[in-house]
Amino acid sequence: MPGIVGIIGTGNHEPKEAMLRQMVQCMEHEPYYTSGKYADERMGVHIGWTSHRGSFSDGMPIWNEKKDVCLIFTGEDFTDSDEIDRLKARGHECGARDPSYLVHLYEEMGDGFFQKLNGRFSGVIVDGKKGNVVLFNDRYGLNRLYFYENKAAFYFSSEAKALLRVLPELRRLDLGSLAETFSYGCVLQNRTLFKEISLIPGASAWRFFPGQAIRRDVYFRPKAWENQEPLSSSAYYDRLRETWIRILPRYLREKGHMAVSLTGGKDSRLIMAWAQAPPGNLPCYTFGGMYRDCEDVKLARQVARICEQPHQVITVDKTFLAEFRSLAERTVYLTDGAMDVTGSPDLYVNRIARQIAPIRLTGNYGQEILRGAIAFKPMPIDKAIVEHEFGRLIERTTQIYNTEREINPLSFVAFKQVPWHHYSRLALELSQLTLRSPFLDNDLVALVYRAPEDMARSVGLQLRLIAEGNSALGMIRTDRGVLYKSIPILTKIRHLYKEFTFKAEYAYGSGMPHWLANFDHVFKPLHLERLFLGRHKFYHFRVWYRDQLSEYIKEVLLDTRTRHRSYLNGQQVERMVMDHIQGTRNYTMEIHRILTSELIQRQFID
Repeated sequence: MPGIVGIIGTGNHEPKEAMLRQMVQCMEHEPYYTSGKYADERMGVHIGWTSHRGSFSDGMPIWNEKKDVCLIFTGEDFTDSDEIDRLKARGHECGARDPSYLVHLYEEMGDGFFQKLNGRFSGVIVDGKKGNVVLFNDRYGLNRLYFYENKAAFYFSSEAKALLRVLPELRRLDLGSLAETFSYGCVLQNRTLFKEISLIPGASAWRFFPGQAIRRDVYFRPKAWENQEPLSSSAYYDRLRETWIRILPRYLREKGHMAVSLTGGKDSRLIMAWAQAPPGNLPCYTFGGMYRDCEDVKLARQVARICEQPHQVITVDKTFLAEFRSLAERTVYLTDGAMDVTGSPDLYVNRIARQIAPIRLTGNYGQEILRGAIAFKPMPIDKAIVEHEFGRLIERTTQIYNTEREINPLSFVAFKQVPWHHYSRLALELSQLTLRSPFLDNDLVALVYRAPEDMARSVGLQLRLIAEGNSALGMIRTDRGVLYKSIPILTKIRHLYKEFTFKAEYAYGSGMPHWLANFDHVFKPLHLERLFLGRHKFYHFRVWYRDQLSEYIKEVLLDTRTRHRSYLNGQQVERMVMDHIQGTRNYTMEIHRILTSELIQRQFID
């Protein structure tokens, strides 16, 4: 994904320049990436960056008029235009649609600059006036910054692989972190898969003065939002409506280069209800599967038609299966192992989506923020496939997770779940295009902390807001059969039916218990999966691992290197693979984890 890299420390310039060049090259993933480098020997700083050509952060670095403050920024900021107008009124030179205003905002506001930023970002300020360097990121920590420090220098990067490239001694897996990915699909806290590489916490503004210790400052704490007074039900809805209408235009700028990824749920529909885009001006697309039109596709077509916008379906088809090997390996590589191989369909569809528009507007994080949905929990795996001590590490992850849950529920979602769990898929998507979601807007998230208890998880709240934005959209059911103005009995029956098909597809697609897998094996000639697959999802790994991808699974997982990893039980891995491919048992989750860990080993460690 586009980002920044850097080395901060005094000493010989030439070796650092050579290392920086390698770090930048390591992050130039696509032909439409641009890149650059900047060095200030007096301040002991070497910085590089990559970006999508034409994106918000293309064209670094940014300077103030006196050329004594330099800013390198990656990501996007959604500061209101009136703030930019005020800067212009004070004599600053600011572009209308570029980040040039940011360096002037820093000049005017000092440390208040970081509080003012609103988006997903990270950056570096080289302040010649104050004689320091400031490394900062967004308050959620969603724009990751990996770092490592030794006596020689402080190294940082948006991608861990850039550090591994120039510091090969860091190529060691942290087995505790790997155990967390086996159980939760992500590393918890501010640790990484690599033993000596850590993450800079969200809302950081770390200051570097030549010859002094790092000042690890924090510019925002969740308590600032948690300590707000709750609103009454009516006042909360009114404020929610006003806030949504006010913030959404921030994310709709540059409409000619943007498309909306529509689903059958409420979050992307809420965007369409209030976008008020002229007909044909906001193209839409939906990801679909190879078996049938899923609920997302059916409902998204209706939404686009009502809003008079073009719509197309991007299908995960046989071409994806033919390219799975390279897509799986690329998925793990692009995300530093944060995204497992199940992200490969997302890489496939987002590559195609970029051809429609380089900016993708999405409803991601809507149900998590507005309704407090917990998206990651421990996933049971067969402990027989792992070595005993590694199995104990997996068991210990539960205590870490439970401890992290002992905070305000919304703070857990926004400041832990989002940067730990959701980051992986986001990083993969950002490697292909710019992703925007209004649901992490500072104003919106701050307001949701004030929701009264009876509305904190309300589905009806969103449905009402959709209906008030576009009454016709308010009359369409969701992918789970829910209506704003329900029809007694009929709506309930339809909802129960959609819930049944959703759970049945989950079973056939990935979560089938062993006894049912054996039953399915007996009746395999009937292809019962065709009754359920493709109704809600566009990927179905249990069946793919068993059939179309079986040769690749055997090639990797039965390889001597894989079976002799210190944390695996090689004999049990072999049994697992053969049982799954024969269809007598279901080891989809275990195959996800072992295949991903092996690709991590081969691409980053070995």
